[in-house]
Amino acid sequence: MAQFGFENDIHNILKLDMPITNAPMARWQRKASSSNTSGLNTLSPGKSANISLSSSKTPTKTPGKNKKTPSKMGGDRFIPTRNNKQMDVANFLLTKENEPADANPALSVESQKAWSVTLNGYNIEDAKILHLGGKPLNAPEGYQNNLKVLYSQVSTPASLKKTRYISSTPDKILDAPGLRNDFYLNLLDWSSRNVIAVALDNSVYLWDASQGDIILLLKMEREEDYICSLSWTKEGSYLAVGTSDCKVQLWDVENQKRLRSMTSHTARVSSLSWNDYILSSGSRSGHIHHHDVRVANHHISTLAGHSQEEGSSNSDGQLIRRLSEHQGAVKALAWCPWQSNILASGGGTSDRHIRIWNVNSGSCVSSLDTQSQISSLVFAPNYKELVSAHGFAHHNVVIWKYPSLCKVSELNGHDGRVLSLVLSPDNATVATVAGDETIRLWKSFEMDPVKKKAKERLVNSASSVIHQSIR
Repeated sequence: MAQFGFENDIHNILKLDMPITNAPMARWQRKASSSNTSGLNTLSPGKSANISLSSSKTPTKTPGKNKKTPSKMGGDRFIPTRNNKQMDVANFLLTKENEPADANPALSVESQKAWSVTLNGYNIEDAKILHLGGKPLNAPEGYQNNLKVLYSQVSTPASLKKTRYISSTPDKILDAPGLRNDFYLNLLDWSSRNVIAVALDNSVYLWDASQGDIILLLKMEREEDYICSLSWTKEGSYLAVGTSDCKVQLWDVENQKRLRSMTSHTARVSSLSWNDYILSSGSRSGHIHHHDVRVANHHISTLAGHSQEEGSSNSDGQLIRRLSEHQGAVKALAWCPWQSNILASGGGTSDRHIRIWNVNSGSCVSSLDTQSQISSLVFAPNYKELVSAHGFAHHNVVIWKYPSLCKVSELNGHDGRVLSLVLSPDNATVATVAGDETIRLWKSFEMDPVKKKAKERLVNSASSVIHQSIR
């Protein structure tokens, strides 16, 4: 037993958490005891305030200094306002939370509140450990703040937010050597099969936008003749070609074979347009001819109402309406694909205006001075915008929001006047051809993937309904 007692004594001595009985007093203990002693001696009424400091080892004042370091009472942190009663009450509430709740309280809540207010002067349930006083005062009546606002963030209205990024550089640039720089010709067209046809002097080239292949479709026999206009059929398998020798040729692109050559005009054929199997051609003479490509006698009617103003006619050749507010030549025309009664027109150098017409009433809905010659117009249905191609003096392409005609973006890069522009089959890319003998492709109308899938589902559902109705 004595051995076990000795081992316990050794273990107790070696433990570091045991108090050391014979160790000298710590510095903070000495300062606390001296402060308490001086405070008691000063405040005791029966004792003198003059106390001899000869017995103290450390002088209370440093020579040469009159300031005394304030002593720390208790070593606690500083709290601005502390109420002893509320400290006790808060401690009581904290300990009370750990106790089981009384199932049958003797007093009601109202009675407990009354007793608490009577005994403590306040409700015990509202007791707080820390109390922040000094609430900010309200500004007096008529007070004006003279401080200036240096920065404020205002949310941008949804109408001003850009819905997409429009690149200012073209996606592709194609060389077009030998392109005729003629304002009245239409030398570019994009088929539904994603093939671009371009007329370079007396030749027609095809560029497959999907594969990148280039095909020479035709070349005029005489060197002095040249191509004036191009137009694809809706299916994209046949191409109509207007020439300077007053003819309209029809080509089978897949077999690279000319199907027929139609003669009826007395001047070069500078514009072409398809409506199912009816091909309309316009020439420098001011006449528009309708051709039924299915029959041998193709020329079925003539429209001869044009001089210097644009007009619209029915199939019988009768003038329906004349729109005559432009002050110059009108080459650029575009029908709105989502509003069949809306026609956009653009004036030449002496006019420079884009005008939006309601063809049912004949009224000009809106107009805009572009300060530049307008050579071509096309509606972009993906974002319901209008795209214009310009010659002198800007030589650029501008995207306008429809119907407000607010400028969305400018596409710069051509060194010569832009002669024509066409949209891709998916309406996401616009191709422009200019006098600088280049074709530029701009991806300016790519749809959001979510909206694109929703649109595809809508188209597929509509097509399935059509197939069901046919069967």
